[in-house]
Amino acid sequence: MADDMGFDDLSIRGGREFLTPNIDALAFHGRLLDRLYAPAMCTPSRGALLSGKYPIHTGTQHFVISNQEPWSLKLNTTLMPEIFRAAGYSTNLVGKWHLGFARPEFTPTHRGFDYHYGYWGAYIDYYQRRSQMPDKTYIMGYDFRRNMEVECADRGVYVTDLLTNEAERVIQETAAKQQPLFLMINHLAVHTGNDNDPLQVPEEELQKFTHIKDPNHRKYAAMVSKLDQSVGRVIGALARADQLENSIVIFYSDNGAPSVGMFANTGSNWPLKGQKNSPWEGGLRVAGAIWSPLLKARSSVFTQPIYVGDFLPTLAHAAGIELPDSLQLDGIDLWPQLSGPKEAPHVPREILHSLDDVWSMSSLLLGHWKYVNGTTLAGQYDQQLTQRELDDLDPRASRYVVEVRNSLASRALARFDQQRLTQHRMKNIMIDAKVDCGDMQRGCNALLEECLYDISVDPCERNNLAYSEQHADILATMRQRIKQLRAGALPIQNLPGVPYANPTLHECTWDLFEVKKPGSVPLECDLHGIPCSAQI
Repeated sequence: MADDMGFDDLSIRGGREFLTPNIDALAFHGRLLDRLYAPAMCTPSRGALLSGKYPIHTGTQHFVISNQEPWSLKLNTTLMPEIFRAAGYSTNLVGKWHLGFARPEFTPTHRGFDYHYGYWGAYIDYYQRRSQMPDKTYIMGYDFRRNMEVECADRGVYVTDLLTNEAERVIQETAAKQQPLFLMINHLAVHTGNDNDPLQVPEEELQKFTHIKDPNHRKYAAMVSKLDQSVGRVIGALARADQLENSIVIFYSDNGAPSVGMFANTGSNWPLKGQKNSPWEGGLRVAGAIWSPLLKARSSVFTQPIYVGDFLPTLAHAAGIELPDSLQLDGIDLWPQLSGPKEAPHVPREILHSLDDVWSMSSLLLGHWKYVNGTTLAGQYDQQLTQRELDDLDPRASRYVVEVRNSLASRALARFDQQRLTQHRMKNIMIDAKVDCGDMQRGCNALLEECLYDISVDPCERNNLAYSEQHADILATMRQRIKQLRAGALPIQNLPGVPYANPTLHECTWDLFEVKKPGSVPLECDLHGIPCSAQI
C-alpha cells in the first residue's frame, strides 16, 4: 500500500515525467484495477480495507486519528488479519498502522497481526522516524516499533528501504517455515514527513530527476521511484522464495494525492477532479493493480468498480476461507470476476464513498450514478488541480517498454505469462486505461446544490444532471439511499487530543498514553531526542 499516491502517478496511465516500471509490470502481467475506490483519507481507508465495512459502520467516517487522540477503530470489529490467522496464516504488518495506539488493545498485534514492524501513527520523518502533528501543540515524538517495543536498529536508513528490507526478511523466513503468508506492506511513501522537511529522498535518487523543473515535484518523483523499486524487490523476494506460484499480490494507494494544501506532495490525480480529503474522483479513485497466476485474464484492464472493502471477502474466497454472515460486510466478493475471463459481466454495486455529518458531506456511487452533496475545505479543491507536464520528460521515456520488461518485477513475473508481453499488447492495455473526460457542460457547487453524474461517461464530473427532469427518479433514489445509510450509521468514534499524550512526557516517544504514566518533568524533544540514544 502506497500512502497518498496520485491516480496519474503510475506511468502505465501515460505520464512520462517519471516512470514506475515495477508497478506497471504488476499491472501489465496481471490486471490494472482501473476503477478501484477507497475512502479519501488514511484512517477510514485503512479501516475499510481491514474490516470490509464502510467507515460509517466502524465509527471512522470523520477525518483521521491524530497521534494525540485516544480512540481507535471499534474494538468489536473483526479484522482481516484475525480471519487469516484463524485459517493458519502468518499475519504480518510492515509499516503504517494509523488505526489508534492510545491503549495496547488498539495496536496491530492486538488486532490480528502476529507481527508488526513499523509505526503506529500518521506519518514519520523518513530518516529519524519521528513526527510532530500539524497543530504544533504536541512536541516531536519517536514512532517506530517491533511489535510492542520501541525499535532502534538501523538508524538513519531511508524508511522506504527499511520497510522493504524487513518485508524481504519476512517473506524468506515464512517460506522456510512452509507457513502460508499474509503480508501487508504499508509504506510511508509518498506521504510527506514533518513540516520542516516534508519531501525526503536520498540524494543519489534525486539526481536521476534533474529534468523536472519544480524542485518539490523532483523530490516527489524520486520518492515514487524508491517506492517502485520496493515493489520490484518484494516481487523478487517472492520469486526467490518460490512463492509466486501460489500468491496474490496487490498494489494500491490508500487515497488520492494531496496535490496542494495540507500534506501537499505534488502528486497528480489528473485528469480527475479533486484530491485527498474530498468527495470527488481524484480523492477516491486510486492507483491499483493485482497479479496472480490464478487470474485467467492476465494482461488486461479490470473495469469493474471495486472498493477496498471488497478485498476482505474477495481474498477470503481466493484462500478458501468461508466467512460467517455475522460479519455483516459492506464489501462484496469479486474473486469470480477478478479471476475469471476478461469479458465477465460487471456486478451492479453500491459504494458509499463518504457520509460525514460533521462536515455535512455525502458521496455515493450506485451503479453508474454518482451523487455528491457537500464538500470539504469550503470547496477550494473542487476542481482539476494538476496537468501533465509535457516538457519535463524522463530520459527513459523513449524506451519505456524496455524499462518495464527489464524491471525486477517483470523479469520475475514473465515466466507465468500466458502470452508474451509484446509492445503491441502493452500499448492496447494503455489505451484501455486512458480516461476520457468529455466536455464541460454544467458544473456543480456542492456547497450550494446537489450533484449527480453519470460516471460511466463523465468520469471527471463535468456535467451535473441533478436538474435534468429525466434523471429526477435517479436523484430521488440516491437521496433515499443516503437517508437509509445515515439511519444505520454508528456515532463517530473521534475524541479530542489529550495533553498527557505529549511525547515530552513519555521520553520523547509516541506511546500508550492512556495506560502509561506520564513523566513528571517534561523533556526537550526534537529529531534527535532520547529514543535509541544508547543503541547503534
